[in-house]
Amino acid sequence: MDVKGKLFTKFLERQKEYSQQQGQAAIEKQHAKGKMTARERIELLFDPDTFEEVDAFSVPAPAGGDFGKKVTAFGDGVITGFGKISGRLAFAFSQDFNVLGGSLGSVHAGKIAKVQDMALKVGAPLIGLIDSGGARIQEGVASLAGYASIFNRNVKSSGVIPQISVVMGPAAGGAVYSPSITDFVFMTNKTSYMFVTGPNVVKEVLNEDVSFDDLGGAIVHMKKSGVAHFVYEDEENTIRGVQKLLSYLPSNNLENPPFFEYCDTDLRVDERMRDIIPDDPNKPYDIKEIINLLIDRNSFFEVSAGYAQNLVVGFGRLRGKAIGIIANQPKVLAGTLDISSSVKGARFIRFCDAFNIPILTLEDVPGFLPGVDQEHNGIIRHGAKLLYAYADATVPKITVILRKSYGGAYCVMNSKNLGGDVNFAWPTAEIAVMGPEGAVSILYRKELLESKDPAKLKKELTARYREEIANPYVADDKGYIDEVIDPAVTRKKLITAFEALESKHISVPSRKHGNIPL
Repeated sequence: MDVKGKLFTKFLERQKEYSQQQGQAAIEKQHAKGKMTARERIELLFDPDTFEEVDAFSVPAPAGGDFGKKVTAFGDGVITGFGKISGRLAFAFSQDFNVLGGSLGSVHAGKIAKVQDMALKVGAPLIGLIDSGGARIQEGVASLAGYASIFNRNVKSSGVIPQISVVMGPAAGGAVYSPSITDFVFMTNKTSYMFVTGPNVVKEVLNEDVSFDDLGGAIVHMKKSGVAHFVYEDEENTIRGVQKLLSYLPSNNLENPPFFEYCDTDLRVDERMRDIIPDDPNKPYDIKEIINLLIDRNSFFEVSAGYAQNLVVGFGRLRGKAIGIIANQPKVLAGTLDISSSVKGARFIRFCDAFNIPILTLEDVPGFLPGVDQEHNGIIRHGAKLLYAYADATVPKITVILRKSYGGAYCVMNSKNLGGDVNFAWPTAEIAVMGPEGAVSILYRKELLESKDPAKLKKELTARYREEIANPYVADDKGYIDEVIDPAVTRKKLITAFEALESKHISVPSRKHGNIPL
């Protein structure tokens, strides 16, 4: 055999060794846990035959001192590379729990950092499929330095390319901070968890017994902490969710979101919209019913659906064009704003603004949630985050006041003077410093105290206040809203207004960055 033949034979042997380094037992071990292998996840995420692997033959760095056994597995516990997702370029890494528990050492970190750099350089999304035992203890500080290099690149890429973390197994200790500074976090119920300190440490330090799921499982992070934006019951649907999310997002901050053809010649004038708001201003309704009637059919993709449910946020399409939606939910806490919903809304607005996604606000808010806990835990500071995010955003911003719009919450929810481009109101809108009942109690306190029938007098004064002060026509006359509209033509009005705002441009003062009230 000539030299060229020997070299090619060596190449083929190396390829074969790589493809066979994990036996069937290792694959079945993952499947027994209800999990896919790292390779299967990559194959499902990317379009068939488009994924190109990078650094497939990297091997782990030697362990420090005498700690840890020598491991020569190719890939060092992570698959990295790029390919097409629905025909669009994307980069990804997929941690392999079958190699040293997917733990992160210096070589492993270097592979991730390389695809991070490549994604940023070409302007393409980065998806991290996380299934890792955390820092590789036997490599010591080199492992910690590897995490820091990944975090640094996460921050540098923030607002430039979409970054999505998909937690499909453990993520503990320092490993949780990369997902937390990416744009969106997906988790799989019952097979993934995230925490800074695990159950054993909690037991040792606080003498509290807690399970992995109760401490940092997917449901905990969806409903309580807000860390997880999306939770699915199995890995296949989790990855399908990632693909769906990407369909709303541009590849980078210099592009516009993808456009989908949508046949809607009549603009869907919908008389059902006139009957959704109850006659009783204190009666709740489901804001999602309005959202789904306004946007393209079946296009609403809710974000953080289980967290701070008094504010609904998510993506939708209007005539095929992606928009971000922020809406008060009267079904939960009467739609009031609290700490959690303020932070949830602010983060979503900041993302939309970074990636050229216009923002629609549907408003029905009686104010900020009162209470000692809210005040002591910083509702002033956290509410200011929502205010700041709206005022700082330069994408097209449209507000529709559906019903209540009281006090500081009116200002915060993209009011005209905060920077709203087009502000509509329905005839059912109530815009005032406070609700009619509260206003009357203050303005007519003496009269109510002296009245022989205070209940009747208050009812009459409340109706008069609602008619003369809180009605939307007062705000319309003064230019604080642009038009009071028929609810049935809201979709038509929104499409026309967003089209008019497509060429919006704002010159902002030169600065390094603003100081959002973190």
